[in-house]
Amino acid sequence: MDLKLFGGVFVTLLVIMDPPGMMPIFLALTGPLSARERNRAAWQAVALALGVIVVFAVAGQTLLAYLHVDLPALQAAGGLLLILVALELLTGKTDDPTKQATSNIALVPLGTPLLAGPGAIVATMLFVQQAEAVGDYVAIAVAIVAVMLAVWIVLRFSGGIVRILRPGGIEVVTRIAGLLLAAIAVQLIADAIFAFVADFTGAG
Repeated sequence: MDLKLFGGVFVTLLVIMDPPGMMPIFLALTGPLSARERNRAAWQAVALALGVIVVFAVAGQTLLAYLHVDLPALQAAGGLLLILVALELLTGKTDDPTKQATSNIALVPLGTPLLAGPGAIVATMLFVQQAEAVGDYVAIAVAIVAVMLAVWIVLRFSGGIVRILRPGGIEVVTRIAGLLLAAIAVQLIADAIFAFVADFTGAG
């Protein structure tokens, strides 16, 4: 196994997924839930993110080519989805736990596009394209699993923060998370627009 490649993949994906930055968003979305439901949401989100990244690592280029979808389009779609979630956080529509199911929160937006978003997908696809030997593929696979394990640990033990913050603190975190999520969404859409413009001008 190529340890240098392992380190590169691990650090890259860890920075992109940003577990500490994910924590306020995770707490905002799961704050009203019980500890058991929150823990279940954590592993469901990580499991889905792992599955999505593995699928795109193995067949990402083929899948996008078959659907005639460019990576900027995928990026813009993720940004639009995050804007909808950010608006719900900012307006307080997620405060009622009866309005959301744990599995829905875990799958969208936690699993994708927050964890397995355009950045993580593109980075993984690039690493796979550059791999040459079996050891390279093993290093990439182990790095992906290690990153997901790190993310799961952070989300799994965020329940202690919920007990410290209490409902008032969770509400504040929810609004801040909504603002951060909106900024992330706008950046995704802006990057996608710039990519579309660059492709258009390059083709022209």
